Amino acid sequence: MRRPGLFFGPDARPASRYTSEKIALQPRPSASILPIMTSRIVPAVLLVLLVVIHAQLWVGRGSLPNVTALQRKLDQQQAANAQARLTNEQLASEVDDLRAGLGMVEERARIELGMVKPNEIFVQVNK
Repeated sequence: MRRPGLFFGPDARPASRYTSEKIALQPRPSASILPIMTSRIVPAVLLVLLVVIHAQLWVGRGSLPNVTALQRKLDQQQAANAQARLTNEQLASEVDDLRAGLGMVEERARIELGMVKPNEIFVQVNK
């Protein structure tokens, strides 16, 4: 009677568990190659995966230099947005002033267009 999974020599007999006979057990030929291949393939695959992940960290789409460049562009855009928001608030304030009264219209006409009232004298001072 043969035990499954074990390879016996050509003249080997099944051993009784009560005898003192020793049978030299030999592993199957494919079983001796499997640990060698596994011990080489698994670390190689893991090393390749590590290299791929490391390469993506430095040169891929989400790489560190790419992220810092995007962060810099984001900061610049936020600064430009803050400046535009300030300009918009100033313009909105001027529109409200123009809607509220003619005093602002008169002031703008005097400063930008050099307009004077009928009995006024215009004096220009150069600095």
